[in-house]
Amino acid sequence: MVRKPAKMYRNLAKKAYTRREYMGGVPGSKIVQFDMGNLTENYPVELSIVVDEACQIRHTALEAARIGINRQLQKEVGRANFHLKIRTFPHHVLRENKQATGAGADRVSEGMRLAFGKAVGTAARVERGQKVFSVWTSPQYAEKAKASLKRGTYKLPTPARIVEERAPEA
Repeated sequence: MVRKPAKMYRNLAKKAYTRREYMGGVPGSKIVQFDMGNLTENYPVELSIVVDEACQIRHTALEAARIGINRQLQKEVGRANFHLKIRTFPHHVLRENKQATGAGADRVSEGMRLAFGKAVGTAARVERGQKVFSVWTSPQYAEKAKASLKRGTYKLPTPARIVEERAPEA
């Protein structure tokens, strides 16, 4: 079956559906890592992707953004000069009522009767102003890190901006 467009799952329409112990066959998350780069260093500059609208972000979109940001950071900044973190987790299970198509499908398909749907993926529910990704780095790499985060915002289904926070210098 063809994967549905992401815009079908973007809006926060219903209550969160998260209790996996009661449901069988939830597909695994595509997100491979939540922390990347140098995890031991404390960096003075924090750059974050902040979403402007409340929405759901599918796990595939989070992974695509993570790959783009991480690859650009490793190329431009170097693996030892940043710490990238995904700040959300895809808890919400997405359901889809699959319809039969083709010849004779009208006799096979039940239509909307008991249309609860099967689990097809997961999504992270984010609120307006919530941080989705954060990068900690040195001041000399701040502009390159900002450019790599900008690349990641294109993969997300909502308008987002990049916020910079600097630690007070002692």
